[in-house]
Amino acid sequence: MPEAANVLDFVAPVGRENLAGRVYEELRAALFEGRMRPGQRLKIRDLAAAMQVSETPVREAVVQLARERALRLEAARSITVAGLTLAQYLELRTIRLELEGLAAEAAALRIAPGDLDALERANAALAEAEEAGDAMAANRANWAFHHTLYAAAAMPELLAIVESIWLRNGPMHAFLYPDARPSYPGRHRHLDIIDGLRARDPNATRAALRADLMEGGANLVALLGRMERDSAWTTPA
Repeated sequence: MPEAANVLDFVAPVGRENLAGRVYEELRAALFEGRMRPGQRLKIRDLAAAMQVSETPVREAVVQLARERALRLEAARSITVAGLTLAQYLELRTIRLELEGLAAEAAALRIAPGDLDALERANAALAEAEEAGDAMAANRANWAFHHTLYAAAAMPELLAIVESIWLRNGPMHAFLYPDARPSYPGRHRHLDIIDGLRARDPNATRAALRADLMEGGANLVALLGRMERDSAWTTPA
């Protein structure tokens, strides 16, 4: 498996206004996009240097993300990126199938033409990144696709719940390339989602989204199973 990303590479400098909020959003984006791997150790000092801020807003953001179970604060001030056991991943996937399916249905009735264009751009970027073997760009494009879809539902409370799950699920996507690249028996399910949206068909859009989660994550499920059988990687609840 590829080595974990250098801490200086997966976060960017943030502006000086509302530092705590900006740091929090940058770390959230890194989690959503799979820029950090489960079990990766972090240091507040290094994060602060990478984002060119003091340690205080970083510490505040880390504590908040620990409350949301995306990061773990352990003994001796150790910070690690939380992972998921296979059982946890499957449980969250069951929840995602319902919640993200609901968002997909709503989006089919409400999506604007500009959002459809954004989805097509994100999917094209995903295909290009996969072809180039660029894991970080692929995960970023995948999150952009899904987040655009769920935001198009215009259900902010639902979106907030979905985002809270992706905070924990996103780092698992760091295992996708090259270890568990998504595969489909036919065309990419993102294309089916876009077709359902264009047809304003809630049922077709929801079915395509559910197929994407099941088929696209099948190799990751298999990988997690092998890792647990081999005791290569485990994480506490």
